[in-house]
Amino acid sequence: MIDPKALIDPAAELDEGVSVGPFSVVGAGVRIGRGTRIGPHAVIKGPTTIGQDNQIFQFASVGEDPQDKKYAGEETRLEIGDRNVIREFTTINRGTAQDAVATRIGNDNLLMAYTHVAHDCQLGDHIIMANAASLGGHVVIGDWAILGGFTMAHQFSHIGAHSFCAMGSVINKDIPPYITVSGHPARTCGINSEGLRRRSFSSETIQQIKRGYKIIYKQQHTIEEALVALRELAQECTEIGLYIDFLERSERGIAR
Repeated sequence: MIDPKALIDPAAELDEGVSVGPFSVVGAGVRIGRGTRIGPHAVIKGPTTIGQDNQIFQFASVGEDPQDKKYAGEETRLEIGDRNVIREFTTINRGTAQDAVATRIGNDNLLMAYTHVAHDCQLGDHIIMANAASLGGHVVIGDWAILGGFTMAHQFSHIGAHSFCAMGSVINKDIPPYITVSGHPARTCGINSEGLRRRSFSSETIQQIKRGYKIIYKQQHTIEEALVALRELAQECTEIGLYIDFLERSERGIAR
């Protein structure tokens, strides 16, 4: 399963069933779980932990030093869960001592070709980053979010669960859950109705989520006023809780 032309550091730990293609490099401090497949010409640098059944395609760079001028060689980490697909020329950097110390990627994510995940980013599960989507440092992305091709997210921005960022979106504010955005800078276009339907949200729940969107964006509320109204709506629909949690934690302000 390990091509003889691959370079595997003796201090790397590969579970049973891991395959590594020719000319790939796996460095010291790398741990790779059962069933993960690494194509040719990939580079994985530690400390990095990769779970089970991931697929890393050729020419990916995983676990390299953070691109941060403050980085001075501290030991930082990259943590990747299970069943992720990391396509060609994707770059994923480790964390920094000034923040989370670790960059984290959850489970069942698809990172298409030329995507970039910078230091200290925190990605949930079932996320899609289309070709050349790029994240600045410290970006947080909730479950099931989709970033269209060439989307760019400013450092420290948060992108909520089930949101959809159209191709070429430039994100410099936080994107609440369920919301669709597009443009430069990214502006809201309603809720991600089609994505919610595909994930088996009921028509009634989608209507309640749309009501929540109108509270935030269509009724001239301040954030504090919107939170009061959303808490009332949450008594009818628990999914509204994602809006509330997100708005309470947002520090950059939300995209309008």
